[in-house]
Amino acid sequence: MSRGGRHAYATLSVLAAGALVLTGCSKGGSDAGDNKKQDQQNAKRQQSSIKFGNASDSTGPAAAVPGAKSGGTMEVLQRDSYAHLDPAQIYVSDEGSLATLLHRGLTGYKATTDDGKAHEVVGDLATDSGTTTDGGKTWKYTLKDGIKFADGSAITSADIRHTLERQFATFINQGPTYIQQWLADTSGADYRKLLPDGSFKGKHLPDSILETPDAKTIVFHFKKAHPDLPYALAMAGYAVVSEKGDTKEKYDKAPVTSGPYKIQSFKSGKSMVLVKNTNWDPKTDPIRHQYVDQFNITFNQQYETSTKALLADTGADQTGVSFNNQVDAGNLSNVLRDAKLKSRTVSGYQPYVGQMNINMDHIKDIKIRQAIAYALPITPFVRAYGGNDAMEVAGGLISPTVSGYDASFDPWGKKKKPAGDPEKAKALLKEAGKLNMKLTFGYINTPEGQQYSTAMAAGLKKAGFNVQRQEIPAETYYDQISKVKNNYDIYHTAWGADWPSSSTVIPPLYDGRVIADGAQNYSHVNDSKVNADIDAANALTDPVKSAAAWEKIDQYLVKDIVNVVPTAYYKQTQIAGSKVGGLVYDDVIGGIDPRRLFVK
Repeated sequence: MSRGGRHAYATLSVLAAGALVLTGCSKGGSDAGDNKKQDQQNAKRQQSSIKFGNASDSTGPAAAVPGAKSGGTMEVLQRDSYAHLDPAQIYVSDEGSLATLLHRGLTGYKATTDDGKAHEVVGDLATDSGTTTDGGKTWKYTLKDGIKFADGSAITSADIRHTLERQFATFINQGPTYIQQWLADTSGADYRKLLPDGSFKGKHLPDSILETPDAKTIVFHFKKAHPDLPYALAMAGYAVVSEKGDTKEKYDKAPVTSGPYKIQSFKSGKSMVLVKNTNWDPKTDPIRHQYVDQFNITFNQQYETSTKALLADTGADQTGVSFNNQVDAGNLSNVLRDAKLKSRTVSGYQPYVGQMNINMDHIKDIKIRQAIAYALPITPFVRAYGGNDAMEVAGGLISPTVSGYDASFDPWGKKKKPAGDPEKAKALLKEAGKLNMKLTFGYINTPEGQQYSTAMAAGLKKAGFNVQRQEIPAETYYDQISKVKNNYDIYHTAWGADWPSSSTVIPPLYDGRVIADGAQNYSHVNDSKVNADIDAANALTDPVKSAAAWEKIDQYLVKDIVNVVPTAYYKQTQIAGSKVGGLVYDDVIGGIDPRRLFVK
């Protein structure tokens, strides 16, 4: 899942109290060496598999939050407006956090402790996390009684079938593609051939692939075993869509919700109001709560603005929070070290890995890509978000939170020289005959994006590049850079595993067969060896061998293809007003868990 656009498990995505030391980056931020062990423990914990729950685990209501009470209005300060509300189009973290309140799927992640550190996958709309008797080729789900959409209509197997079949329509181009590919038994974008228009022209998937024998039963038939289906179904991208209420493209701004809240009003770029969905039945939901009467969401609140307001803790900001904004760089160190703020802050280690994408359609000479890799300074990126307390310099593409992570891998020397190596880069650029080559740098138009892109551009200029920066609005940043025919040579993204496996990192980002508008192969890499190695790794069933295979592909991409330059592993700290209860950092969400919040 993309972060914040960035992507994580349920949407998807994660930060732990304190910070990892940035090796060799003395000016990146404050000294947080005392917290290194805690960060490593947080990262290691997230590598563990999450178990699948049974029918008992899947029974609502959700366990009560200690001290919680109902009522009140909560102010939510968000940097970015929501570009997508249709669950099938949701694949970035801020929209994923919102989706926890609005949408439900067949399965979901249930926190099994009050600290957000332990989870299991349970039946959400379904009675359990799924049953299979043949190792994952066939999966059966039964819907619960009493589940409804916000308009009062019953959720049936016809809605689930429609939810899955509409994923094949061409206008659905921003969300995950795992299940579509599994149903079609193909990789890349060829899955659309199975049902080119979705179900909108009256055609359906045959019962041999997707079976709905009655109003409550759904059966998946895969040609190959897919034991991870319960994980995939827990993503917001596969949450239920009302067949009767589906307005196709217009659904993206006004969906029919199924979670504890519905949208009362939405003014894109300005505000959103969420109110209680009276047709949501807590007895059917083992995951969510409905304590707050109303969420008033305000957009265009930069990190510094929201941090100052919540630190001031006056008026409406006493019941204020941000689902996704982190504490800004200028206040982060003080916030983490102020004992008086401890009860109002949460921190965690996220599964996101930042990376500077090099557009392979534009820059075909590997020496130029190598020059970018050597020249690109990472220090400005880390510093823009708060230094050591917010980031750790990355060597590869697999996060410390995912099995297969290799801490020693650092082919471009970023951990030792995070400021870059312009001399080595300039020599390569001269060798390629491309000194003073124009390089168009598309950056996200936020204070942090402006800061790091300016300094990164200066570092690239030292190596002999003629860097032209072009701003991209934050709200549509991922929509713009995911266009195949975009105008940018380099642009930064961050990705988090959709569940604890590198199979949810390497294929969506680097399989050349998925290149398409809206897809996540942002660098447009299409390498025959990588594609073949992805297929081979996907076929492995031994988790240790699988993790090793994915790490091998990671290292080949970074070192030999050079389609991306890893920048940083993410951490996050968030703050809330003094009258916000239920404040917990959830490892799966990768931030504050909106479902637990209440007004004190």
